[in-house]
Amino acid sequence: MAASLLNSSNFKGVLLAVVSSAFIGSSFIIKKKGLKKAGASGPRASVGGYGYLLEPLWWMGMITMIVGEIANFVAYVFAPATLVTPLGALSIIVSAVLAHFLLNEKLQKMGMLGCLLCIVGSVVIVLHASDESSLTSVEEIWELAIQPAFLLYTASAIAVSLVLILYCAPRYGQTNILVYIGICSIIGSLTVMSIKAVGIAIELTLEGTNQFKYFQAWVFLMVSVTCIMTQLNYLNMALDTFNTAVVSPIYYALFTSFTILASVIMFKVLYHAHIHAHTHTGEKRV
Repeated sequence: MAASLLNSSNFKGVLLAVVSSAFIGSSFIIKKKGLKKAGASGPRASVGGYGYLLEPLWWMGMITMIVGEIANFVAYVFAPATLVTPLGALSIIVSAVLAHFLLNEKLQKMGMLGCLLCIVGSVVIVLHASDESSLTSVEEIWELAIQPAFLLYTASAIAVSLVLILYCAPRYGQTNILVYIGICSIIGSLTVMSIKAVGIAIELTLEGTNQFKYFQAWVFLMVSVTCIMTQLNYLNMALDTFNTAVVSPIYYALFTSFTILASVIMFKVLYHAHIHAHTHTGEKRV
């Protein structure tokens, strides 16, 4: 509720998420221009070309995205994923407006309505976001990550992603926008969970409790890097193939949905443990 949003830690997370959305929304446009420029002189990213890696404009977009992602990364340390992720709706407005003026990609009335619904949904989620219980070590996060429910979600996410990558992408990637964006979104939900773990590990380490002495912190870090690389590859393919004004809202809607689902599955165990602890304390007092 409002009190949760005004919480000092949550407010920092919200502010960083807003800044992040501005940078990420802009990066879509800059990267798209770089991809188009690179595609004019070699194989396009949509067909497996990597000529964009030699294009300065693409790298400018990449740096803009990295700045946005760093802000997003820090936001996850201060606020729960269910509060930070929905604010990505702002990146839709930024990319849609810039695409209209810089890429001449017109957003139709239904597209505008879709963007509006995404924003309204985000506001509702943000206003009703609750606080997360604080975590004191990477080992605690690891215990949440190896709970049967989250392991089932992780296995399902990897299985679906492999089907999309190995079977659907070569056959339908160029014609069905949901293939590339589906890969980005599903893998993205795992990225957020692992990045949140790394962020908490860094925060606790800076406070004086070294978390990188635990192997779990390095596992979370490797998962983060792998997932981010996969996301970037297929997001480039989506941007090179489809209209940015269409890619941005669909990617946002799917990514937000899967991230909230993953967050609820992973952190609900902590919520139940928190309730149990209070109940147990109450029983002792009685």
